[in-house]
Order: sequence, then structure tokens, then C-alpha cells
Amino acid sequence: MRTFLFSCLAMLCAFLPATRSASSAAATTRPDPPNQDSLRMIVRELIDPYGVDISGQFFIAFEAGKDYQEPFSDFFINRGYINFRKELLPGISGRITPDISVDREGDGEGDLEMRLKYCYVRADLPDLGVFSEPKLEFGLVARPWLGFEQKINRFRVQGYMFLEHNGILNSADFGASAMTLLGGEMPEQYQREVNSSWPGTYGSIAVGVFNGGGYHAIESNINKTLEGRITLRPLPALLPGLQFTYSGVTGKGNREIPIDWTMHLGFISFEHRYLVFTGTYFSGTGDFRGSAVDPLHIPIEQEGFSLFTELRIDALPVSIIGRFDRMRDIPEFGRNKRTDRIIAGIAYHFAHSSKVLVDYERAEDEHGTLLLDVAKLSVEFDF
Repeated sequence: MRTFLFSCLAMLCAFLPATRSASSAAATTRPDPPNQDSLRMIVRELIDPYGVDISGQFFIAFEAGKDYQEPFSDFFINRGYINFRKELLPGISGRITPDISVDREGDGEGDLEMRLKYCYVRADLPDLGVFSEPKLEFGLVARPWLGFEQKINRFRVQGYMFLEHNGILNSADFGASAMTLLGGEMPEQYQREVNSSWPGTYGSIAVGVFNGGGYHAIESNINKTLEGRITLRPLPALLPGLQFTYSGVTGKGNREIPIDWTMHLGFISFEHRYLVFTGTYFSGTGDFRGSAVDPLHIPIEQEGFSLFTELRIDALPVSIIGRFDRMRDIPEFGRNKRTDRIIAGIAYHFAHSSKVLVDYERAEDEHGTLLLDVAKLSVEFDF
């Protein structure tokens, strides 16, 4: 943990300007400063004068069950993110997000390791007609799909989203991306009561060019992937929570051998103060790693769907969730592989977006063979 803290401080030092001319003036206005030797004071002195915004998200869990008939029981930190954001110039900002996870292989197996999830510079551009709040990002950035989905299905604490669970793609990569809202923003009441993320009146667009292998992979070829998403909100006044989305990918998997990777995804979502529903249909060939191949290194064709719902209880800070996933290889030469997954749980919400979730998850193959049977207690801590 000490190594982690010093690593964060080192990144902050590199991220902040060299001068600290405002430090003394700011310090004189602070009543009753804490002990000069405390870590809290050191961090505040580094951050406060420069307007660095800090937030974080941690997933802490206990789970017990069977994995391929092998029993297990485990307390662990699933993931952890600390976000550092800083306005560098008017309209120009930067973000650094360390990603904390458990090392599950090699000499450091069992250690908490830190790597970067995001590290980019963003330019906020002026509105242009129907394109509202356009932005450009360069560096280690979010890919168009998963970050959008996770703003509607807010239960990443339970586990991976549908496509990430099946190894099709992950959430961030090295590259450049552009994004915009369509037609201004939804009313403040909708954003406050339903969802303030991607609040375009008529939808939003995101597109990017990436290495393709994800944020924790070395680029293994010179190919770049083109990835995009377009979301339309057709009835913003009558049904403001209804959106239709298409997301696609074309490129090669991250291997020296060229392996085609394509993705086509259709997504319908409905959000209300008391209800969230999503339906996903996917079809494609290969995956971002280049590992979804047959023995002849031909990319496997796959298709699947996922249904998710969240029922929010108005009188209590409680919601009930349910999800069903199905992913299968498209039959070829007699091959047919399928995985079905069900998830059900109940969550208690508190303090910002933090929550406690108790859930049950079960996965089976096409023959009904048990792949996973687990009960979980998870805590999402946001600040």
C-alpha cells in the first residue's frame, strides 16, 4: 500500500505545474490546518493549490461457490480506480486513472498491482450546429461502447458487462477518440432524477482509432481498429428514457498473425426513475485479443444477446436487478458452443453512487454442464 501511495504522489507531481506561487496565499486562508506531518496534509498541499479534482471507485467483495465443480471462497478487492483530473488551459484538460487489481499469475501472484486505465489529454470544442459539447481525447482513452453501457447498467460491481465477460473487447485502449452530444442537453430534472451521463437531447456519438489490444496489452501488430457508437433518442419529450444504439468495430485482433475482428451490436435501453431495462444483440467474428479462432486460425463467428433490468423502489434506497446472457459460436462443421448466464440480486444504495449488492450468478454450457455457481456480497465505494 505504501508503494501505491508513493506511486500516486509521483504521478501527481509529474502532472502538476512546477511552480507553486499560489500555495502560500491559499494556505493563509485555511482555518486550523491539520498536522504538517500527516499524509493528508501532504496530499492536500500537493493538490489543493492547483485545482486537481479527485474521485474514486472501489469494488470490494466476498464470494463463495463452485467454478467447474471446484469449490472456492474468497475475500478480495475486485477493482479500484482513482481519478485525477486537471484543467491545463481553458478548454484543455487531462486525466490520469490508476487501475488497482489483484495479480493472478507470475511471481507477484496475489499482490495488489497498479496500472493505468486512463491517461489522456482532452480538448473541449465549441458547439457546431446539432453537435453539442464535442470533445477530442488523445492517449489512453475510453473505447466507445463499454463506458456508455456502464452508465446505464450501473452494476459493474457485480462483474463484467456482457461483451467483456465473453472476451470480445474491454473498456479502454491507446488511441484517439471524438465524441459529441446531439441537439443540446436533456432538462436538469431528467438528469437529476434519471441519468446525467451522455444527456444529449437526441442522443450521442463516439468514434475512435485504437491499437486494439486494450489498455493492458502490448501492441503486437501495426493494425489499428476503428470503433464507433451512435445513440439516438427519438422521443425526448414523450419517452425521454428511450434510446437506440448501434456500436461497431472493424480491424484485426492483437496478434502477429492477422486475425479479422468485427463487431456489430444493437442496443435498446429505457431509463426511468423507477425502472431501467436494456436489451443487447451481438454478432461478430474473432475478438480484440485475436484468440477467438479455430485450430486453423480462422476467426470464429459468434452471436449472442443480453437482457438486463433494474427495478428501483421509490420508498427505499433499494433496487432489484436481473440479467440473462447467452453467447454462442455460430455452428460450423458440427461445432456448437454456447454459454448461458443468469444473475439476480438486491442492492442498497448510499452516499453518492455507492452501494452494497447481494447477488447470485450461475452459468451453464449447451449441455447443461455447470460452469459457475456463486453467491456474492459486493460493496461499491464511490467518492
